[in-house]
Amino acid sequence: MDKTAFFNLSYGVYLCTTWDEGRPTGCVANSAMQITSEPATLAVSINRDNYTHKCIKECGYFSIVVLAEDSDPKLIGRFGFLSGEQTDKFEGFPYTVRGKLPVPDGGLCCFSCKVVGEMETSTHTVFLGEVFEAENLGKGTPMTYAYYHKVLKGKTAAKAPTYVAEAPAEQAQEQKYVCGICGYVYDGDVPFEELPGDWVCPLCGMGKEYFEKKDAGPKQEKREKWVCNICGYVYDGEIPFEELPDDWVCPLCGMGKSEFTKVLG
Repeated sequence: MDKTAFFNLSYGVYLCTTWDEGRPTGCVANSAMQITSEPATLAVSINRDNYTHKCIKECGYFSIVVLAEDSDPKLIGRFGFLSGEQTDKFEGFPYTVRGKLPVPDGGLCCFSCKVVGEMETSTHTVFLGEVFEAENLGKGTPMTYAYYHKVLKGKTAAKAPTYVAEAPAEQAQEQKYVCGICGYVYDGDVPFEELPGDWVCPLCGMGKEYFEKKDAGPKQEKREKWVCNICGYVYDGEIPFEELPDDWVCPLCGMGKSEFTKVLG
C-alpha cells in the first residue's frame, strides 16, 4: 500500500478540548468534519492512547477549535506533542469558557459538542458530537495540514491519523539539532551551541535542553534561502520569496518581509 496517497486528502488543524475533572485539557486533531446540518453534528477522530480520549469519554463533551494560519504555532506544539496527563496544556495560554468548554484564545471559530455516538477503529475512536453552540472568534484563513507542513515546517505526531514513519535514509546524513518534544529542526544562522540560554523551540516552547544532535536528513547542496532576522524562521514555501505579497508576514513571529535576509545555507 502506498500510504503517500493519503496525503491528497484534505485535513485541517484543530484543537479538541474538554475537561479533566475540572481542569482544562485537549489535543491537536486533524480529522474533524461536519456530518449533518440538522441536528448539527461533527465527528472527530482521537487516538485511544491520547489522554484527551480518556477525558472526553468521562466528560461526555468536547470542543473543536479551528486554528488560523496566523494562530500561535506554540499552541500546536503544546497541544500536539505533550501529554495532558503530565502537562497543564493551558498554562501560559489564556482561555475562555465557551459553551461550557475551555477554548484557548487565538482560534478562528469553535464548536461546543455533546457526545452522541462513538465508532471504534483499531487505534482511534471517532466521537460524534451534537453541536449545541458555535462561535466565530476572529478573522483569517483556516490553517490546513498542508500549510502546517509546507510553511510552518511542522512535524506529525506519532499518534496522529496521518502519521507515516519515515524510511531510513541511505545517503550521508547531516547533523542537526532536533527538539525531542515536537520534532522541530533548528536551522538558524547562529550555531545552536551559541544560542542564548533562554532560547526556546518556536513550535512547542521547550528549552535548549530538550534538543538532541542527530541525523536530520540527507546532506544537500547549499542554496540561497530567506531567514527571518527576528526569530530565525527559514522560508521554504513553494512560491519564490520575492513573489510573496507585500503584506505576507513570518508565520512564527509575525514580522514582515523587510525583516528577512537572503543567505546561503
